[in-house]
Amino acid sequence: MNRTPVSSTSIAEIGYDEQSQTLEVQFRRGGIYQYFDVTPGVYEQLMAAPSMGQFVAEQVKGRYRYARL
Repeated sequence: MNRTPVSSTSIAEIGYDEQSQTLEVQFRRGGIYQYFDVTPGVYEQLMAAPSMGQFVAEQVKGRYRYARL
């Protein structure tokens, strides 16, 4: 999956595959996680969020199945 660099203190890159509804987040500390069944609307909200790290912590973690790569 292609990821886009983002301006965030905790996240380095974000990728999204709309067909599989998979969100991929590469954290600055090195971990890469895939979150499954993430709707396009949630992805759009993440990309527009003033704090992407806070959005992931509050709206993604614990709400979606995930795998660490």
